[in-house]
Amino acid sequence: MPAPLPVPIEFDLPEGWLPARPDGLDPDAVAFAAVHPRPDSGFAANITVDGGFPAEEETLEGLAEESVRRLAGTAGAVEVVQRREVGSDDAPALIQRLAFQAVAGGVRRDLVQSQVYLVMADVADPRRRAVVRLALTATAGQHDEVLGDFQDFVSSVRPDTGTEA
Repeated sequence: MPAPLPVPIEFDLPEGWLPARPDGLDPDAVAFAAVHPRPDSGFAANITVDGGFPAEEETLEGLAEESVRRLAGTAGAVEVVQRREVGSDDAPALIQRLAFQAVAGGVRRDLVQSQVYLVMADVADPRRRAVVRLALTATAGQHDEVLGDFQDFVSSVRPDTGTEA
């Protein structure tokens, strides 16, 4: 059973992407995953969704730094290519792009991961904030090709109100 998200969300999966459980992902840490239908040299670009309720004093930048530390624990050196806060005071968000090498499918690969951290109100207690993290991981060669799909995916994420639009 996938890890539950801290808040219910809905989203539109980009055309052609397939819901999946890519090898190497912790099923207890990822609420949703999808893979691109055309792998690049044996590596399928993937989108993952996870989240949680951070401590009240935790910042989005702190969460992003923790993500870099976790990734470095498995991949080694991780370069923060870009990081910036976006959104508004009512709906803050942070995006970052990471570059690293990792062994996938028995081959060391140059990978790029784009992450988006979205702050959403807890449905049970609107005073609490939840953070949902969306991540695209792709080879360095395919990242820019699939980035538009990921941006479309991110822009489609919305709270699940339990009613059809």
